[in-house]
Amino acid sequence: MKEFVAYIVKNLVDHPEKVVINEIGGTQTLIIELSVEKSDIGKIIGKKGKTINAIRTLLMSVASRNGIRVNLEILEENGTRVTE
Repeated sequence: MKEFVAYIVKNLVDHPEKVVINEIGGTQTLIIELSVEKSDIGKIIGKKGKTINAIRTLLMSVASRNGIRVNLEILEENGTRVTE
């Protein structure tokens, strides 16, 4: 899952070297924390959240094939969650 998200996000942002992805795994749910350059957050979220929703839809589709649930969160530089 981590590689899948990295591939999508790194192709969307201007600073792919600043993309950091952490996986926090549980038995049934996987949380993926995404951190990007501050100037790239808007590109990941998109207008009215359409881009991030599309990424989450793709991610949920892949996760359901593997029988798990996944949650994608965007983090700011200080570690707080970005609300779309």
